[in-house]
Amino acid sequence: MSRGTELAVKRLIDVVVAAVAILLTAPVMAVAAAAVLVCMGRPVLFRQRRIGLDGREFAILKLRSMRAGRVDDPRQDGQRLTPLGRWLRASSIDELPSLFNVLRGEMSLVGPRPLPVSYRQRYTAEQFRRHLVRPGVTGLAQVNGRNALDWETRFAYDVWYVDNVSLLLDLRILARTVVSVVRRVGIAAPGAATAHEFTGEPALSTVGAAPAGPGSRSPLLTDRRSS
Repeated sequence: MSRGTELAVKRLIDVVVAAVAILLTAPVMAVAAAAVLVCMGRPVLFRQRRIGLDGREFAILKLRSMRAGRVDDPRQDGQRLTPLGRWLRASSIDELPSLFNVLRGEMSLVGPRPLPVSYRQRYTAEQFRRHLVRPGVTGLAQVNGRNALDWETRFAYDVWYVDNVSLLLDLRILARTVVSVVRRVGIAAPGAATAHEFTGEPALSTVGAAPAGPGSRSPLLTDRRSS
């Protein structure tokens, strides 16, 4: 199967699975939204501009998990994150509204996680290649450490995925995602409430080994159980 055909089938699967998942999780989203409304007030949904396919911008949808404040300053996340928000993030229920982004074609079920538009000028040319596919609700970096990874390693996983995207790889990532959600691995970066800001500066050290290069064994086979 050619890459173009695989991407077309991948899009079809995205639409069908996202539509079914929305129907099945609608009661969960409704209850969670009501809890957010009672505990934090309006707005219930968190919207933020993110970079998507080919560098185009879109508004990602998530359930709100933080009190009002500067959304572009990760240093404030610890103070703004509510107990309900911590639970929503730990269970990944806050991500369920992103299924609507999948239906609209802005995201895929699997792909590099979409990042804020403020990061656009901080990427290297190689790192920006992560935008050659649709961003995902989950991805290769998410099942290999998530926020516990440093940025260089995360971007290496993203670029590896772009070069090796396939339906079989997506299925394996989705299966590993279920395990990661149950284990609640890598929810926050070391010493942070959520994730460290990407500044564009090289990390002083790397958390975990870099993923295998094209043509070598898939990095998905690496079992990262520590966070």
